[in-house]
Amino acid sequence: MSIPLPKLRELREAFRSLFSAPYTTRFPYAPVEPVDGFRGKPEFSEEHCVGCGACAQVCIGNAIKMIDPEEPVKKPENAVRKMEVRFDMCNFCGNCQAHCITEKGIQLTKIFDLSCFDRKLAVESIEKELIVCELCNSIITTRDHLKWLIRRLGTLAYGNPTLLLVNQRELIPVESGKPAEDLRRPDILKVLCPRCRQTVMVKDIWG
Repeated sequence: MSIPLPKLRELREAFRSLFSAPYTTRFPYAPVEPVDGFRGKPEFSEEHCVGCGACAQVCIGNAIKMIDPEEPVKKPENAVRKMEVRFDMCNFCGNCQAHCITEKGIQLTKIFDLSCFDRKLAVESIEKELIVCELCNSIITTRDHLKWLIRRLGTLAYGNPTLLLVNQRELIPVESGKPAEDLRRPDILKVLCPRCRQTVMVKDIWG
């Protein structure tokens, strides 16, 4: 009884595979370098992240969180914003990287071996100094975010008192005077949130 032709082909392939190199990688016994464009573990960049929170807003898996202190902030001089990413909730869609305003604040790496027994190990975070309103102690944004805006706007940044003060205080560390019981014209030259800025401007114009 003769062997059908398809069976002979399968036998030939089976014998050939015994003496040829494997097609699969040797992971986990040997490290593997993923191809370019592989979407692995997302990582914050301490240098390029400005803490704006854009990545947290577009994260469809709720894997990125922007954690601020309660408002009004009791200790503005120590206020920080924590940017936190959880690998165990990330689906590696790449939205955070695509919508990062600096384009380098958070990026997907080639790291894919993220298994762990404790989920607390699947969390990484960075902290950014916050800028707080000098009248109501509400959060404006991070210092790095304002400095990024100043660089982007150039000389146009001098049209905004908050940006002007943040930029100038990098060179001359001058403190603002203590807030009075009522809003005054000098309050215009303070670091203010949009709501307080509007209130001060309206009072200065209309009294």
